[in-house]
This record gives sequence, C-alpha cells and structure tokens, in this order.
Amino acid sequence: MANGAATTMKTDSFPRNCGDRISLASSASAQLIAPAELPPMLKSDWIKLAHNAVEPNIFYEYWALQPAIAEFCSNLDMRLFLFWAGQPNCSDLIGLLPIAPTKQFGRWPVPHIQNWMHHNCFLGTPLVRTGFERQFWQALFRKLDTCDWPGFLHINGMTIGGPLDQAMRAVCDTQGRRCDLVHSEARALLESDLGADDYYAATVRGKKRKELRRQAKRLSELGQVTFGHWQDATGLEPWITEFLALERRGWKGKNGSALDCNPATQSFFSKMLKGAADEGRLERHDIRLDDMPLAMLINLHSGSASFSFKTAFDEEYARFSPGVLLQLENLKILDNPGNVWMDSCAAEDHPMIDSLWSERRHIGRFSVELSGVGRKALFRSVRMGEDLMAQLKGREIIDVMQMMK
Repeated sequence: MANGAATTMKTDSFPRNCGDRISLASSASAQLIAPAELPPMLKSDWIKLAHNAVEPNIFYEYWALQPAIAEFCSNLDMRLFLFWAGQPNCSDLIGLLPIAPTKQFGRWPVPHIQNWMHHNCFLGTPLVRTGFERQFWQALFRKLDTCDWPGFLHINGMTIGGPLDQAMRAVCDTQGRRCDLVHSEARALLESDLGADDYYAATVRGKKRKELRRQAKRLSELGQVTFGHWQDATGLEPWITEFLALERRGWKGKNGSALDCNPATQSFFSKMLKGAADEGRLERHDIRLDDMPLAMLINLHSGSASFSFKTAFDEEYARFSPGVLLQLENLKILDNPGNVWMDSCAAEDHPMIDSLWSERRHIGRFSVELSGVGRKALFRSVRMGEDLMAQLKGREIIDVMQMMK
C-alpha cells in the first residue's frame, strides 16, 4: 500500500459555512499515512478538528497522540486515516483515526484491522467534525474495502449510542454491511445540573459523608492540610516528578505498572502533560499534609468535556481516604457552567469513583464487515465464536442504542 496515497471520492454535499467553520467542497479525499510522513502543517488542521469534533477524545488529539506514537507504537504498518474536505493539506481536515493491521484478536490468532490504542489510552472514538459523521464512515469503509490489509475492522473503546456510533450503524445498514457490538462496559461519569454540594448530598449516603468528615478532621490533627489547584504550567516539572514518585510507592509500583516503572511511559506522561498545558487543557489537583503530597489528580479538558486521566495517593495514609477527599474537591467542576461532563476513565465497577459519581458512560467494541469473500467468511466465523463464548460465560452486552429505541 502506498503511504499517504489519497483517494478522492464523491460524498454527500457539504454545507457552506464561514469563519472557523468548514468551507464548501464538492469532493473529499481519504489518506492512510505513516506517522513519520505527517507534514508539519498538519498540526494546525488537527487542532482545529479537535476543537470542532462531534465527540471529544483527548487521547487522539495532537498533543496526546503524537508522544504516544513516539513511545509505544512498534507496529510499522500503523497509519493515520485522514479524511479531508478536499485535497489533502489544502482543505479542512474533517476526520482522523489511528489504525493498523494486527494478527491477534484477543487470544485468537485472527488477522484484522483495529484502531490503534495503548495502555494509557482510555477512549478510541475517532475525531470527526460535527455534521460529517456519516461521510467519515463512508470514506473509512471505502478505503479499507480496497486496501490489502486482511480481515475485518474492529473499533475498540468507542462511546455506545453517541453520534458516531449512530452514524456508523446507519451507514452499515444502508450498505448492507454487518456491524456488531461485541463488548460493552459502563464506567463512572460525572454529569449533572446540580452544583457540587447538592450533588454530593444527593449521591453519597449520609453515613458515608459523616465518615469522610471524621477522616478529614483526623487528618487535620496531624498537621496543615492544603488543597492545590492549577490550570496552567506553574511548577509543572516538579509536580510531575512528585506524581510519578507517589504512584510508584503504591500498589502499581509493586506490580510494575506505575508510569515511572518504564522509561517509555514516564516520557509519554511528561510530554503529554506539558503538551496539554501548552494547549490550555491541563488541570491539576492535590492534597498535602505539611507540603507532602497525599493524593494527586490530573484532569484533561476538551471544550465542554473533561477526562479524569490519572490519580495517585499515599497508601500509608489510606485510613484518611486522601484520594476520596481530593475527589470531593474535584466535584467543584460541577459549579463550572463551561463543563458539561467528566469521564472517569476508570474501570467498570471501580469501588471508589462509582460510589461518588452516579452517572455511567457506556463504552464498547465494535466489529465491522469489510468487502471480499474471504474477509466476510472470517468475520462471520469470528462472530460465531464470540457469540458462543459469550453464552458459555454468561457475558451480557448492554446496547444503549437498543434501549433508546
């Protein structure tokens, strides 16, 4: 496959807009381009796309994806799918998705194509300009239908029931293409019209609130307790160093999964936070006892959406619940009218955050059939195997799209 080769295609007509919005184009172009071949001028188009995305995803924004690719991507066939309103680099970028062929599908040696993610990437939803959801999927399917990568398309970590899921299913239905939701999970989400105090009172049981007040009082008896909050790069370097050390002292350090346990994750984390700060997307919180960090928290923002990316706490002070006390401070984001929701980025049934945030965000994995007799046969064989395993294990898939009907 030729790197960066653009396919020009007719699409649904684009509306004429002005200012920062998209301009009229009669055709669109799709590319699969290697990260090393990305032109420097793509950055501004990428940032503009993220600013106008129908579903925010900070993990696929320029300042987060570039350092991730640099540190973690070992697949030489990994490409960025770029969808342009006209000719590449001469028109508006209206869609982006990192994608790669892979030979392993879970535990099965099955070749397929999948959106590229890494262990610290908690959402795989493509970046697509509002209003062009269907055109994006049409362009992606057409590009993959004609490429020489084997197997089917697997989209990992996409929001279930969102505009992009709805558009993908609509396009597949129109094209007679199978599109199956094969896995779902529900993770904590913070979204409410209530202010911080009212939300806390409505969500957390009175007995639990009383216990947290007691723990806060006991902690204050040990010394001066302070809460820190930054939305810029002030003191960022030493703060990152403290976060990495705090996380490594805990259970993640013991099992080798702390960011500081690997030079690649350490470098990615530092570069990502500095990039987020440069773009005005970073928010940091901490709670300290006599200036010693007991818990630290990182939020990342994209427009009216937020992602609670990382948190760490001192396990020696676990009896005072410093991580929970810091999350109570984090509830104050509900008092910010510019923020609509915050994704916890946490695992399903997380014991701490699930007890504080009552809303849920449904994230799923989707498998999509691509053209070709062999590809369709492989897709259907894999799906039969997955359905059988789901029945044997009693695994339930919750499709909020069906619940919305």
